[in-house]
Amino acid sequence: MWLAECGYIPGVDEILKQSGIRYFFVDTHGVLFAEPRPKYGVYAPIMCPKSGVACMGRDTESSKQVWSAIEGYPGDYVYREFYRDIGFDLDYDYVRPHLHQTGIRSNTGIKYYKITGRGTHREAYNPHVALEKAAEHAGNFMFNREKQVEWLSGYMDRPPVILAPYDAELYGHWWFEGPDWLNFLFRKMHWDQQTVKMITMPDYLDKYSKIQISQPSFSSWGYKGYCDVWLEGSNDWIYRHLHEDSDRMVELARHHPDHGNALRRRALNQAARELMLAQSSDWAFIMKTGTMVEYACERTRIHVLNFNHLYDQIKKNEIDEPWLSQIERRHNLFPNLDYRVYA
Repeated sequence: MWLAECGYIPGVDEILKQSGIRYFFVDTHGVLFAEPRPKYGVYAPIMCPKSGVACMGRDTESSKQVWSAIEGYPGDYVYREFYRDIGFDLDYDYVRPHLHQTGIRSNTGIKYYKITGRGTHREAYNPHVALEKAAEHAGNFMFNREKQVEWLSGYMDRPPVILAPYDAELYGHWWFEGPDWLNFLFRKMHWDQQTVKMITMPDYLDKYSKIQISQPSFSSWGYKGYCDVWLEGSNDWIYRHLHEDSDRMVELARHHPDHGNALRRRALNQAARELMLAQSSDWAFIMKTGTMVEYACERTRIHVLNFNHLYDQIKKNEIDEPWLSQIERRHNLFPNLDYRVYA
């Protein structure tokens, strides 16, 4: 389990254990500031004292090489420029048939330019040169991991494990050549060296079951590393509503332990969906960063209002089926969600 925004607070591991989850990932300082201080830092798992669930911290060195747009590989000048797209670059009448039906300019996914440099000037993208660069960067990443592991091995009585997690949207989206880089990296690690091997967390835990018991610390990733992004002056107004609606969802689930009739079951499941959509960390993040704030606020309000409307209808047993069908179509995340998990 990669916790949302790598956000951890003591006690979360006990909930994970109840769900059958053996291990989870946190940001670096969640493990480095664990109590007692872990002997091997982030290069071996620790075990939470109460739950017995394992915890791994992110390795900063390998993360920065890939994740940082300034110091990392994705910022190389030969790679494709994400922010230039024919939807905005080409003549409007020429590109209009390929735009959104409303006619507004939008990204098409067709991009002609490479990053080129720091200024506004952009040169044509060359996919062959970019592919060669991805292979070069894969070799560099592998070499750095070899040297890192060789150095760490001198201080540990077991093989160090390096955790390097990234958002999936980095690969192919922000970093167009990212999937090629991964492909080169896995092949190079298999054929070109014997120092570093890939391993899954379950395999590592089975192989090295003697784990230090230590309590991870409250932490998140992002600016300052302690949830500042998601709870501060620009977005703190949302939480009174989210907490109130969470309590209301529990109340509904406990009052309707049985499926009841089909219409009420649909309303209860949709209430759970609206709550989860309202709780999305993206909205608070957008409010903090100042991009599309109005949209983020509106989405939060819509889901909270929908939830409260459903709550009132369910309580009064007066469910508006046409309206319910409309928001089921519009907000159809988690089609198999069962509201009873909130009981």
